[in-house]
Amino acid sequence: MELGFLKPLFDHLGPWASVYIDTTRATEDAQRQQKLRERSVASQLIDGGADPYTCRAVADRLAHEPTSGAPPGRAVFAAGAEVVLDIPLSVPPVRTEATWSLLPHIAPLPWLIGEEPACLVAYIDRTGADIELREAQRSKAVATANGKEWRGRGHRSIPADRYEWHYRNKVENTWNETADIIADELARQWPESGAQLLVLTGDSRERRAVYNRLPEQLRAAAVEAENGSRSPGASKSVLDRQIAQACEEYARARLDEALNRFRAERGRPGEHGPLGVDSSPGGAAEGVPAVVDAARSHQVDTLFLGQDASDGGRDVWIGPGVDQVAVQRGQARALGVSKPQRARADDALLRSAAAADAEVLLVPAGMQGPAGGLGAVLRWGG
Repeated sequence: MELGFLKPLFDHLGPWASVYIDTTRATEDAQRQQKLRERSVASQLIDGGADPYTCRAVADRLAHEPTSGAPPGRAVFAAGAEVVLDIPLSVPPVRTEATWSLLPHIAPLPWLIGEEPACLVAYIDRTGADIELREAQRSKAVATANGKEWRGRGHRSIPADRYEWHYRNKVENTWNETADIIADELARQWPESGAQLLVLTGDSRERRAVYNRLPEQLRAAAVEAENGSRSPGASKSVLDRQIAQACEEYARARLDEALNRFRAERGRPGEHGPLGVDSSPGGAAEGVPAVVDAARSHQVDTLFLGQDASDGGRDVWIGPGVDQVAVQRGQARALGVSKPQRARADDALLRSAAAADAEVLLVPAGMQGPAGGLGAVLRWGG
């Protein structure tokens, strides 16, 4: 999971209002429940010491919740009388939560927006392909690859004479050129899209031809789905389920791979140590002191956050800079922070990860992960 979209929250220290609210409307008294949730948000923010102008900005935003088509939940972040981010959630929060803190309380967010990787989807037929990008429960068209079209009476019977053979060979060559065009366009779009998964759908023979022409790196990220069509108005319900399954399998494989690397590197000679300890960097960091040290040095490649992260609520000391984080107040002062402030370890480390474009992976409850729920694979793997 990439959290770069959270960077607007880190332009300055708060305090920040962070609100997580269920917006489902499945009950008959949905409007009444909505009002109760809004009052709960206002009460929690006031009790936390929030200023009235920021409270009003949050209340105004929640009051304009759509009556239909709303996501299961919302996360709203506001500071200085302004709502900075309003993020739809794919999973409703267990309870309404509103906090007032120096850093935005983002630790619950990764669990509520889902880990669905961004997907580039190509709808392929013999004339070309339509390409869309799916991310964060939204999709948008990004390109169309138009191939060459050979017009004539096409069929696949055995050629009766050399003219029929010439015709069929011409059709085949034209399609091969079209498959090349589609593969080239996908290779061009891939790095710009930020996608982690490529889904090829449409006619089986044509999508296989495109797959075979992809660069090796792109083939490794590609899957084929049988139930998509380029035709206007074609149903996408079955395809949506296939893509969701492919995304789930990808996310699980990515987590298993990263955890295996973490376990292999953990405890090796030269493992990252706390600030002030003279040690050469290893390939993994585990626990708050080690991960804080790695985050401060911009060396976190993958940050693990456990669902039962007991260390997440530990205090660390921070400054306005995203790399100004330490486990002790004196250490923060040594970094040049004149007035260190307390913050939750998970919020501070997620701030550093988002700013550094590090990957964040969630470790579900019951799966063996880092002790205390916080760990990292480093960019200088051993």
